[in-house]
Order: sequence, then structure tokens, then C-alpha cells
Amino acid sequence: MALSAAKCPSSSSSAAARLSLGHPSLRSSTLLRPFPNSALAQRIPSRSFKNWNLSVVCKQEAGAVPVSSGAEEAPSKNVENGGLFGLSSEEYGHAIGLDASERESTVSITVVGASGDLAKKKIFPALFALYYEDCLPKHFTIFGYARSKMTDAELRTMVSKTLTCRIDKSENCSEKMEQFLKRCFYHSGQYDSEENFAELDKKLKEHECGRLPNRLFYLSIPPNIFIDVVKSASQSGSSKDGWTRVIVEKPFGRDSQSSAALTRGLKQYLEEDQIFRIDHYLGKELVENLSILRFSNLVFEPLWSRQYIRNVQLIFSEDFGTEGRGGYFDNYGIIRDIMQNHLLQILALFAMETPVSMDAEDIRNEKVKVLRSMKPLQLEDVVIGQYKSHTKGGVTYPGYTDDKSVPKGSLTPTFAAAALFIDNARWDGVPFLMKAGKALHTRRTEIRVQFRHVPGNLYKRSFGTDLDRATNELVIRVQPDEAIYLKINNKIPGLGMRLDRSNLNLLYASRYSKEIPDAYERLLLDAIEGERRLFIRSDELDAAWELFTPLLKELEEKKIGPELYPYGSRGPIGAHYLAANYNVRWGDLSASETT
Repeated sequence: MALSAAKCPSSSSSAAARLSLGHPSLRSSTLLRPFPNSALAQRIPSRSFKNWNLSVVCKQEAGAVPVSSGAEEAPSKNVENGGLFGLSSEEYGHAIGLDASERESTVSITVVGASGDLAKKKIFPALFALYYEDCLPKHFTIFGYARSKMTDAELRTMVSKTLTCRIDKSENCSEKMEQFLKRCFYHSGQYDSEENFAELDKKLKEHECGRLPNRLFYLSIPPNIFIDVVKSASQSGSSKDGWTRVIVEKPFGRDSQSSAALTRGLKQYLEEDQIFRIDHYLGKELVENLSILRFSNLVFEPLWSRQYIRNVQLIFSEDFGTEGRGGYFDNYGIIRDIMQNHLLQILALFAMETPVSMDAEDIRNEKVKVLRSMKPLQLEDVVIGQYKSHTKGGVTYPGYTDDKSVPKGSLTPTFAAAALFIDNARWDGVPFLMKAGKALHTRRTEIRVQFRHVPGNLYKRSFGTDLDRATNELVIRVQPDEAIYLKINNKIPGLGMRLDRSNLNLLYASRYSKEIPDAYERLLLDAIEGERRLFIRSDELDAAWELFTPLLKELEEKKIGPELYPYGSRGPIGAHYLAANYNVRWGDLSASETT
């Protein structure tokens, strides 16, 4: 694939050309050239200079580009002593006659940990999807940063293997990929080296072309090196006059203490509004639709309380095990990996009061109120499990401890079920049941809202003891096959009085032809635009850990063993007893949900 250099667009290339021809010292080159301040003062009067375009050339997305300018005499600082590379972007703008209000902006996106799986499988493809949809700014550059030695061409080859175009938008796909890859570059360096980040900063300036620089760093790295990277990037790679933002991937610590220490470390170098703690489940289409479903439909909002809702279930299941990630997973377990963040965030969105507005702080304030109203988890309200080897259909599936990266005799849970309660007027007494597990019989993530029985139901004899038929249920399936459906009872056509359970179904694939964007696309775009409502605030994180830390410490200190369950089963028997304690049956295990 040809990756030829291209020049940054100029607002008036012909005028720039005339200036270049008329003044040899200002001719274009592929790098910024030093030019004497005296030359500008003598050859171009300052009062008329602002009416011309000065052809100063620098590296940009895919090559060298002229930058328009004009204004007063350029300052001599650093110019006579080696050009403009030593200047900040603001000083550079003054040097070529632009003030901040006149300068175009550019965004430099640096993926730290660019050689890792998350970057290859999620971040770069999401950035390309945004580019394909024309959602990225006009001027942007993407840099990969990691310890691995790699050239720009090698990064582009690696990234190109994971890029795809949407099914409904495949026109000019190859051309778009080529254009995107031209904007991708690589810099190798250590994560704790300010010198290496200073080298990156120099490269970023070459591509920013004197525009107002905004910089986004995505930390696709283990949490134990977050602070090293943030320190180096903030001191040697941050924007001096634009914004600098940092996206931080989970896990955000292992408990309240480690999470607080991480937050303190980050805030040594960043303000809270620069930190974007990402939980990709908050970017999923059905999760974002949750507040719309509730707050914009009169049929649901009055029912959203203890008067009508009997229980709420948040279910996450995967039909595969750790598959080589056992070393990472064993350090965290299913409670930290899924329940404390993904499911708890969904619960907070589901249960929050109506925010004052759609402003990020108003929404996050309501979520924090929910979390602070909840009781810390007790051991008797939790069941943990771990999958074991199982043979099915002549195929033997390995157990968790059969993974070579998992320590023998590990007690780390791969399954957990829990009952949580919110102590406020809206939800008092309503059990919120969470269930998350690996190596189960199916893959799904869903929210199930089971409503109370109809008082004095005329047709209760037709139901008998069948709780499924006697209960209306709203199901929001987050993945796969995104859908919203409401289970209702109706009469089967005919002369007799036979009742049937039916679904009022919104299946997204049938209703909408447009392919649903990946969660990372939405969250990356929000970070670029400074929209914080789908990111986690520090006090929200603290409140979440306060719910789970006592339980996690008790499990580890008492070395409580998990209940074993066969690979590919429905999980430990104990989860059924836990639900039964609250007169609840797991909705995903009913006869109509087995497929």
C-alpha cells in the first residue's frame, strides 16, 4: 500500500507560492526552517504582512504542509538560534503571526501501549471507524507509543490487519484505510522516560504545524505504570496552550486503598477534568439507551419504583474461559473484573433519579447518590464459583486451574452472584441481583426487570404456580443481538380461555439497518469532544469500591473456596438458592430463555 507524503492544506497556496519565490529565505521544505527576524521586518511591512500567507512548512498527518499566517513582526526568541522547534505552540503561532483566536486546532491522539491487544483489536479500529464516518476533527494525527521497536510502516501494517468498514458503508473502503494509515505514526520509548516523551513531543509539534494543539493520551497499559506514563507525558508531552486529556483503562485499583492511591498519583500531574476513566460498557448502545427508555417514555417512568418492580437482575455471562489470560485474571477475579465496574455502573444508571439536565456533572451526581445509598455487600448475600473441567460431546473443556498461567490451587472466583439493596424511598426493599461468570452455557449481557404480580388477578388459576407466566418482565439485552422486549400475557385465539406468554419485541437488527457502533467509538469521540457523562468521576469510583472492598477482603482473608461448576453449565447451584432467598428466579434460566 503506497503511503506517500501529502502537504497540509493552505488557505491560499498561490499567495504562499509568491511569497516563497520572492523570498528565498522563506522557501518551502519538509521541515521548519529558521528564518531571521530581520528578514521579515525588512522585506514585509508588519501592517501589510497579515494580508499574506506565509509558506512555513512542517510535517502533518501524511507529510509537509504550508501554514497560513500574518500579523506583526515575529519575535526573535529561539528563531535566530535554531528555528521554531524550540518554541511552544503558542510562541510558534506568534512567530508566524497568528493569535490563538485565529489559529485552527488539531488533535494528536497518542495510544500508549500501541503494540498490545486492546490497541490492535479495539482502539485503532474505533479510530478508523470515526474517521470513516467523518467524526474526527479536520486536522488530527495518531501516534502509537510503546517499548517495542517498530517503524511507522510496521505500525501501519499491524493496524491495517484489524481495520474493517461497516457493512452498510463499504464504499471507498480501501481508499479510506489508506488515508487513515497515512496519519498513523510510531515512536518507541520507555514508559517512565521523560526524555522519550520529549522526543515524542518534538514529533507531535512537527505534525501540529503551529495550530492550536490538543492532545489525547490513551493508556492501554497495565495500571502499575499509569503514574509513570502520566508523569512523563504531563511534564514532557502535554499541550502548553490547548487541552491535554488522558483516558485510563480499568482496573482502577484492586480495592479502596489502591484505587485512592492511584487517584492521588494521577492528580499529582492532572486535574480531575483531564482524567477520563473509561468503562466501555457505558458506551454500549443499549446502556446509553437506558435513560432514554426511562425518561422519555411515560409508560415506563411511573413504574420505575418499588411499588411496581419486584426485582432487577443484571446478568453477564461468557461461554468461554480465561483462554490464556489466566495470569491477569487471577489477580483480579470476576468480582473486580465485571461486577464492581460494568454491572455496578449499569445499576447506577438504571436506578438514579431524574438528573437536572443531561450535563455530565448532573448525571454523575445522581449516580453517586445511588452508590452512596447502597449497603456494603455482606458475605451471606454472595455466592462465588469456579469452573472445572468438563467433557461434552466428546470434547474435553479445561478447568480454570488447568490454565498454565493460573497458580495451582487458586481460589479466584470465575463466577459470582450477589444481592444488593438501595436504601432510598424509590428502591427500599427491592433486591438488585447481579450475576457474572465465565465458561457458562451462553454468552449474554442483559438487564431484566421483573414486575410485581397483578393484585387480585382474575386469571391466576390459569397461571398456577408458574411465576414466569404470572410476572411481566422487561428485558434489555445489551449483547449479543441487541434488543428490548416486554413479556406480557395474552389470550391464544380460539373458543377456549387459554393464556400465552408473548414478547413485545424491539430487535435492533430488524428495526435498524445501520450497524451499531462499537462502544469504544462513542467513548473516544466523547473524550475528544470533552463530553464526560459516560466516564467515571473519582468520587463515583470511591463509592463503588466502598461497596465491594469489605467483601473482597473477607473472601481473601478467610480463604473461602469457590463452589465448582462444570464448564458450559449454568453456574453453581448456590446462585439459585441465593435468588430463592428473595423469592426470585433468575430470568435467563426460564424455559423460554434457554435458546
